[in-house]
Amino acid sequence: MNRGADDVVRWMRPGNDFVFKRIFGVEENIDLLLSFLNAVLRPEPGQELTELTLVDPQLHPDQLGDKASILDVKARTKAGERINIEVQLHNKYDMEKRSLYYWAKLYEEQLGESSVYKQLRKAITINIVDFTCLPTQRYHSVFRLYEATERFVLTGDLEIHFLELPKLRQTEAGVDDLLVAWLLFVGAKDERTVEELAKQEPAIRKAKTVLEFLNQSDEARKLYEMRVKALRDEASMIEGAREEGRTEGRAEGRAEGRAEGRAEGRAEG
Repeated sequence: MNRGADDVVRWMRPGNDFVFKRIFGVEENIDLLLSFLNAVLRPEPGQELTELTLVDPQLHPDQLGDKASILDVKARTKAGERINIEVQLHNKYDMEKRSLYYWAKLYEEQLGESSVYKQLRKAITINIVDFTCLPTQRYHSVFRLYEATERFVLTGDLEIHFLELPKLRQTEAGVDDLLVAWLLFVGAKDERTVEELAKQEPAIRKAKTVLEFLNQSDEARKLYEMRVKALRDEASMIEGAREEGRTEGRAEGRAEGRAEGRAEGRAEG
């Protein structure tokens, strides 16, 4: 598709949480979500996910303009395991604690008033982030609950994934790896990248079709722009708060330095 400069800027990025949910979080695209999850979780042969039930697949317009809202994709497997996927383009900081908190909510919400603990099923949180988050060169990090010395598993119910897109762009991993291909799609900033990936993978070819449909929809574009503005405002607010904190810290440091200098001067005198 040939477009002018303004249209290229307005091209919807798959990594925007609104677009991601419209691609992977709707019933008609369950096959795309299954492909993505099997690429992330890498189950043993014969244990691949084949069925999923979406949890809260609806998109509420009031969420899009809310800076604090989270547009995640939630699903439940046939075995009752809970899966939550969240995309973050901007660093909200404390991502590790936030991820653990959301995992805990995903795990806890399984218990009803009459439920017993043994009925709890595995909860999996998947974080796709477009910033460096963890002290590792690996783009895919998986956390489970191990004993510190002997490394045996306390329970398999906890599983948290971090997929860091900037590290993927620095790696030499081949695009023939399905997870790499999916992450390059999610992190794509232009149509050419999506088109190249679609040539190699049928599932991404369908995702490209869905993305093109969204880009041609005036209503979807309106909602996308609303979401971009909310996320941009949130990022500016967070950065503004951090800069204010740095300024206050420098001011306090100078004040303490002057006070210490006066005290030392009096002592010497």
